[in-house]
Amino acid sequence: MDAVVGRRINARRVHPLVDRGYVRLSNAANRSRLWVSIAAGLALFGRPRPALRGVGSLVVASILANLVGKKLFGGDRPLLKDIPVGRRLKKQPASASFPSGHSASAAAFATGVALESPRLGLAVAPVAAAVAYSRLHTGAHWFSDVVGGSVIGVATAALGKAIVPARSSSSRHRGQGGTPVGLPALPDGEGAFIVVNPASGNSTLRPDPMKALSARLPRAAVHRLDDGEDLVAVARRALESGDRPQVLGVAGGDGSVGAIAQVARDAGLPLLVLPSGTFNHFAGAAGIESVDAAIDGLLAGEGVRVDVAELTVGDGDPKTVLNEASLGVYSDFVAEREKVEARVGKWVGSVVAAVRVMTNAHPAAVTIDGRDTEVWSLFVGVGRNAPGAAPLRRRRLGGGSLDLRVLRVRSRARAVWSLSFGGRLGSVVSDLLPGSTGLEERTQEATEIRVHSREAQPLAHDGEVHSHGTAYTYRVTVVPGGLEVYRPFI
Repeated sequence: MDAVVGRRINARRVHPLVDRGYVRLSNAANRSRLWVSIAAGLALFGRPRPALRGVGSLVVASILANLVGKKLFGGDRPLLKDIPVGRRLKKQPASASFPSGHSASAAAFATGVALESPRLGLAVAPVAAAVAYSRLHTGAHWFSDVVGGSVIGVATAALGKAIVPARSSSSRHRGQGGTPVGLPALPDGEGAFIVVNPASGNSTLRPDPMKALSARLPRAAVHRLDDGEDLVAVARRALESGDRPQVLGVAGGDGSVGAIAQVARDAGLPLLVLPSGTFNHFAGAAGIESVDAAIDGLLAGEGVRVDVAELTVGDGDPKTVLNEASLGVYSDFVAEREKVEARVGKWVGSVVAAVRVMTNAHPAAVTIDGRDTEVWSLFVGVGRNAPGAAPLRRRRLGGGSLDLRVLRVRSRARAVWSLSFGGRLGSVVSDLLPGSTGLEERTQEATEIRVHSREAQPLAHDGEVHSHGTAYTYRVTVVPGGLEVYRPFI
């Protein structure tokens, strides 16, 4: 069988660029560099559990394949003379042939990721399959080597799940807190008014929400924003119409969700959150992992009552805050990112903005609850958040408290990294950089901050940035159970 498969692959002629592509892909997977890089990207953008399970599965599978399997079974590799010259690796492997360590690592990583997130696993699987095939295409392995390595990888990840179960959807919901509540069930969507903001930018891992809305909520009133339209004005006009909706919905990122949440709270209506932005921090914290999950909650009439906060600047009207309010380096970072993300995307824009802010950052002079200080960043999160100076990830939907993080840092690089990336990755890497963190953390129900800086200090909340000059006062107060959101119980 190995000989037959090998002859057919070697006899098949493809473009030289394809040959070089498989060679480079095979080399990229050496020592699992490709998979570690993908895992770092997943962790960087808020998916640490799939990254951790993928790498953990990979490590065990690699040990089983390379240190155990090759010693038990061994075998000679394909003869180099049978491999077309353009496909050969510059350095042909000298270790035993069976099983394929590259295939074991690829299959283990992809399966591990899929066990935590099927959608991410679906995205990684073609890369893993291509790496496994590259070992055949380049003549590094026989077909049975690749099959054996793949079986080891899948089995290792499956065994890992049996030992350390993947977190289920229901356990994610329970872990977030909040109060389960029955809400109006709308089987075909009639009675729901949904605003779709295409400017939020669809996540690469999520489909266009319009398809799901048309298929599953055919009688819902759906308004897709045109350029220049104000989503709050659109929602308020719907409430003032003769056919007043029972439910307000929004498809967009955190800024869009926060704006419509204010309208929903003013009207006393539940909110349908359809995650279709880039990061969707609030939807992720609430356990709403997809548009279909949100629609499931609407069809079943299931939801949760969550804490929010109210942000008041000076004598202005309070604004609903779902995730955080912050100023300092992080606010500058968000403002800078918004300037470039339209051209290069939010993820690349984050890196560009971080570099620019790193060069020009200055501490802000503030008075926090009557105490004067200078800070790099001041973060006020709704409920307990993940680690970091600006973590951007709520851990609890209830609890009735704010999470205050005040960052005083001597190291500019450490401060900007921590604020830009937040979460566990930001905390781990910032620990490797010089300088004291000076991070103060505490919880309270309300806080008042007076800004009196020499330079303008923009104030950000839920990803939106607003400038109030160099001197102003703002207050943030938690509102326990202040918003009802659709989310299936199971």
